[in-house]
Amino acid sequence: MTVPAGTALADPKPTVKQVKAKLDKLNDKADKVVDRYNTATEQYKKAKNAYTKLNDRYKQKLQTVAELRAEVIRVAVDAYKMGGDVTSWPGMVGADNPDHLLSGLAMAGQISRERLEKLTAFDRENRGLKDERDNAQTALAEADEERDSVQKERAEVLKLIGEQKKLLDKLDAYNPGNPNSTGIKYTGPASGSAAAVLRFAFAQVGKPYIYGGTGPRGYDCSGLTQAAWHAAGVSLPRTTWQQWAWGAGRKVDIKDLQPGDLIFSEGLGHVSIYAGGGKIVHAPQTGDVVKVVRLADYGRPLVGAIRP
Repeated sequence: MTVPAGTALADPKPTVKQVKAKLDKLNDKADKVVDRYNTATEQYKKAKNAYTKLNDRYKQKLQTVAELRAEVIRVAVDAYKMGGDVTSWPGMVGADNPDHLLSGLAMAGQISRERLEKLTAFDRENRGLKDERDNAQTALAEADEERDSVQKERAEVLKLIGEQKKLLDKLDAYNPGNPNSTGIKYTGPASGSAAAVLRFAFAQVGKPYIYGGTGPRGYDCSGLTQAAWHAAGVSLPRTTWQQWAWGAGRKVDIKDLQPGDLIFSEGLGHVSIYAGGGKIVHAPQTGDVVKVVRLADYGRPLVGAIRP
């Protein structure tokens, strides 16, 4: 074939099969990145919460030390009025570590038991203040580090989502879902807590997959499993990895599945809920919705299951 000068051959248009294969690989990668993002987010919240608590305690101790310092100064004034030797008081009262304060007072003269107790409390609070401050600063540094990690993971997730949407558009298969979907009724064989889990999960059918989503307008895979089991009074950790680790003593064989069991894909990038009758309910990936499908059509290698 002769090609006119200056004309380039166009790349052949990918087949539907090729696009789907690329999308499957992208979805697997996105699952893992989203879970890392969720994990980093949870760690940031934990570090930030630790800092907030320590900082609140630090502020309380600042107030306590300020009150006790005022009492120490009052003792000094009283001692001065009684003719005591207080030449070293300014240095003792202003010291960060008042080790010499009580011994100085002992040399200055007798003090009441009540005042001695207050001064001892001043010493104790002052000693603990620096540790509280250092711990709060460490917690804040950890929170900042986790925040940076979250931002990096989020940027990678957004990039992957953009690629997923392009491929879905090529397949004319992008499903935005309905955040207000009332789902479908569960009529399967589950009972007890598992029935509560599946009633909740089925009521979310049709809502969009949203990375980092914990409801009620959309979910990612572990967000759905966490919310569903919460409806049954069981508190699961947030991420797929954490849920798998949490269930270390609750693992069951895939061939022994019961309704409500959590099923994990190989690599722990995805988790779904067994609904009974060979079906699962799950939040698949970007461009899809919470849905019920046959486990046999799941299409991902499985690593195992847990029974909360």
